[in-house]
Amino acid sequence: MKRVYIAGPYSATSILAGLENIRRGQRAATEYLLAGYAVFCPWLDHQLFLQLREGEQIDLATIREHSMAWLSVSDMVVVLEGWEQSEGTKAEIKRAEELGIPVTYETH
Repeated sequence: MKRVYIAGPYSATSILAGLENIRRGQRAATEYLLAGYAVFCPWLDHQLFLQLREGEQIDLATIREHSMAWLSVSDMVVVLEGWEQSEGTKAEIKRAEELGIPVTYETH
């Protein structure tokens, strides 16, 4: 089973736009899972934050390291529309290119 890392914008200028980014990312991951891929979906990371107990925290640097660790063992990276405004996605694309991991750009 090939491993695919789905990349794209997460945060946004409004809550509704952010939720739409999450929905699009999760939908893309679902499509690739249905197509037979093992999927890493960064938009599920919010579930980790919901499990934090009082006094626990996960900072942005840690969550980015977590994602990059999965990216580094992926067979391919799929980039969703809107990536041009996402510094995190740009860093993911750069890292994939450094590692020689194929990058595909979705346009739907």
